[in-house]
Amino acid sequence: MTTNPNPKPNPKPNPKPNPKPNTIPNASRPEVLRYTAFSTSPSGGNPAGVVLDATALDDSDMLAIAAGLGYSESAFLTAPPEGLGGEEGRAYGIRYFSPRAEVPFCGHATVATAVALAERLGPGELVFATRAGIVPVVVADEGGTLRATLTSVEPKTEEIADADLTEALAALDWPAADLDPAFPPRIAFAGARHLVLAAATRARLADLAYDFERLEALMHRLDLTTTQLVWRESATVFHVRDPFPVGGVVEDPATGAAAAAFGAYARELGLVPEDAVLTLHQGEDLGRPGELTVTLRAGDPRVRVGGAGTRITSAHDGGSNSLAP
Repeated sequence: MTTNPNPKPNPKPNPKPNPKPNTIPNASRPEVLRYTAFSTSPSGGNPAGVVLDATALDDSDMLAIAAGLGYSESAFLTAPPEGLGGEEGRAYGIRYFSPRAEVPFCGHATVATAVALAERLGPGELVFATRAGIVPVVVADEGGTLRATLTSVEPKTEEIADADLTEALAALDWPAADLDPAFPPRIAFAGARHLVLAAATRARLADLAYDFERLEALMHRLDLTTTQLVWRESATVFHVRDPFPVGGVVEDPATGAAAAAFGAYARELGLVPEDAVLTLHQGEDLGRPGELTVTLRAGDPRVRVGGAGTRITSAHDGGSNSLAP
């Protein structure tokens, strides 16, 4: 694998949000766990805050906790909605907050939460009710490593207008000639919307220094969660990066929701077989390498995204993602 010796994840800064101070009374303050997803090492993958019982929290409390942690997203479990199904004690409502706002779905925080639950309940099946829809997860113990695989909601893709693509490339400072012509730009959805852009070379993917405010404005207008930047190493191996300015984060280290969207995109455009297992490497340019496994099954439009997860016990290992200063 080629890595970038001189990454440049330092776009134009944008002020951090100023959420309500955390005024939750100590008596009702929930335990906030920290897990990383898509890595067996606490210093790799994408860290997430996990609150296993958020019933006493309101929206501003959840936002304050997420902003205080500084991770790209944190997950908050609530009681299962009526009719959710699943085994009793293994079905939940779940909400996700970035440091700036709630998001409809987050893959890495789902994996982190599933691993946290499996440590307490044992491996097996879980069911989460997200704002995007029902997301089943299976956790397996593979030689002492817990690995969670989520199944997305039904995905879809759509074309992006020429003017919007031009604006995205301008915000990234990427010439159109640096894109891979085999991968048409598209907006892909598998729980959240992502703009998929493919770089023609690994060097192009590694060289990322974008205009934070300009990309953020475009993404808000198009209702995008991240911009999924991709480079194809081989038929089934990809390297990806995900700017996340709408969440107040320069770059997401490992993005399960975008991986699901990309899998659906690649299959729909015939870039991979209908039945395939893809490997996505992410976080190398940030010093937090992670690996995401994307599984496509013929006859099932949904996408499965899996990876390992582990608890973070050291503040150094779970340092906040690249927040906008």
